[in-house]
Amino acid sequence: MVGPSRPQFVFFGSSIVQLCFSHGGWGSILSDIYSRKADILLRGYYGWNSRRAIQVLDQVFPKEAPVQPSLVIVYFGGNDSMGPHSSGLGPHVPLNEYIENMRKIAIHLKSLSDTTRIIFLSCPPVDETRVGSGLSGVFSELIRTNELCQNYSNACIKLCQEMGVEVVDLFSAFQKRDDWTKACFTDGVHLSAEGSKIVVEEILKVLREAEWVPSLHWKSMPTEFSEDSPYYLVTADGKRTLNPSEWTFHREVHWD
Repeated sequence: MVGPSRPQFVFFGSSIVQLCFSHGGWGSILSDIYSRKADILLRGYYGWNSRRAIQVLDQVFPKEAPVQPSLVIVYFGGNDSMGPHSSGLGPHVPLNEYIENMRKIAIHLKSLSDTTRIIFLSCPPVDETRVGSGLSGVFSELIRTNELCQNYSNACIKLCQEMGVEVVDLFSAFQKRDDWTKACFTDGVHLSAEGSKIVVEEILKVLREAEWVPSLHWKSMPTEFSEDSPYYLVTADGKRTLNPSEWTFHREVHWD
């Protein structure tokens, strides 16, 4: 642990979380946006479903921890929504069980502290053509359709509405782009830089509009060590220094 202490943002989920620092991912973008404001902690697990997630809730989010996260962003559903394998193995979780697993996750996170905020990400669509053609003989039966993705996305959204949990509808957000099948994925499932920008935009919208006290939107949070200093670069007139603490001109996208 290093200081000063900052609010902790934890990303918890399957491969879309584990890979969120790859390919210009949404985790790396948010880490840049929240630099000097919050610590981003990654708890992403390739191939996991909600059934696996609830087995480790107490280990990932111990209730007795001296510091609890200020924000938890949760994504499970893509693997759950895959059709069942004839062997009985594999990631498929029946829809009703998925709903109850996500409910257990939300209840556990709500119990951590009065100020722990939660955002669920719903199941995004997939490029069915690439998913179906990219198996290369490694995997056997793989049933991953947008009809299934939508069913699990809708179930997640409905649950969040019932429980008062903020949710991002990724299934709808991606399809606002006409070229979403080509632009948003690296392989038909996992997110490209363009897909990640959509995730960031939707998360920031929730953070901007949520009536949370304190606000967790980046523009409302203090910047660490933001005071003026005589050691910064000197202005052209030689009379003062320029404080770079809030500079954002380096960003490819100027986020709101």
